[in-house]
Amino acid sequence: ISPVPPYSREQPIFTTRAHVFQIDPSTKKNWVPASKQAVTVSYFYDSTRNSYRIISVDGAKVIINSTITPNMTFTKTSQKFGQWADSRANTVFGLGFPSEQQLTKFAEKFQEVKEAAKLARDRSQEKIETSSNHSQESGRETPSSTRASSVNGTDDEKASHGGPAEAHLKSENDKLKIALAQSSSNVKKWETELQTLRESNARLSTALQESAASIEHWKKQFSACKEENDQLRSKIEELEEQCNEINKEKERNAQLSRRLQELETELQDKELELEELRKQGEIVPELMSECESVSEQLQAAEKKNKDLEEKVRTLRTEVEESKHRQTNLKTELKNFLDVLDGKIDELHDFRQGLSKLGVDN
Repeated sequence: ISPVPPYSREQPIFTTRAHVFQIDPSTKKNWVPASKQAVTVSYFYDSTRNSYRIISVDGAKVIINSTITPNMTFTKTSQKFGQWADSRANTVFGLGFPSEQQLTKFAEKFQEVKEAAKLARDRSQEKIETSSNHSQESGRETPSSTRASSVNGTDDEKASHGGPAEAHLKSENDKLKIALAQSSSNVKKWETELQTLRESNARLSTALQESAASIEHWKKQFSACKEENDQLRSKIEELEEQCNEINKEKERNAQLSRRLQELETELQDKELELEELRKQGEIVPELMSECESVSEQLQAAEKKNKDLEEKVRTLRTEVEESKHRQTNLKTELKNFLDVLDGKIDELHDFRQGLSKLGVDN
């Protein structure tokens, strides 16, 4: 049978367009593209042989030449993809359609052609059985007719034709019986081989359906695991970022704690220094005014802890200056007392002089 159907014998009954694939013969799992683009895929009917074929041609290359048998099964593996196994070509064909509607039409036509092929096969078997029965009946009827003719014939016919004709008919009858036995044994062999092919095709179809279902299942499982893995990775990255932020916060908190302890220590030191300054201010009663200013400055320094060091230094400077001023005041006071003592002595002398003047008067 030529791949490209002669139109005098085969006629297209259904045509569509699809991407053609074949199963990888080495792995029996992966699909190999048979066409670079969508090509025409047609059902052809051979009226002389009463058979159906699926044929697709890409340019000058025949990529599908599959005779449809009643044991074949077309399986939809997705919304736009279907496949069937061809045991004669020892391969699995796959078709990718542009839409689900086109896939459904192709599958319905496949089922229709499959039923027609089954009906044609049953009719051919009936014809074979009928012809075999006719052969057996003709083999049984031939000797009787010969005998009848020989009995009803004349003596000359008996003498001239009876013996060789009967021998010839017997030999032909024996040949027909042998041919009938051979055809019966061949029919049984064909039936056994056909049954074996049916069972193997059914097993192959079941295995292909299971493999397709398992492939789809594992594809879904793989995509789900991949999505879950991506989510876990993103979650881990977020947790790592959060851990880094927590570690940074811990370091900042530790630094702040250390800084707080240092400030508390400094504050205690400054408080001790302030207490000492207060004691020193109480010792000197003459510097009450300076002590008041110092106490005011100390109160201001207590309110402003951040500026304690500078204000303490300022206070120390002021205390030194006050001491210096105190020393100067003491010196001035001593000089004033000396002057005052001189004035008192002068007044005392003046009073004595006045007393003497009064006495004299």
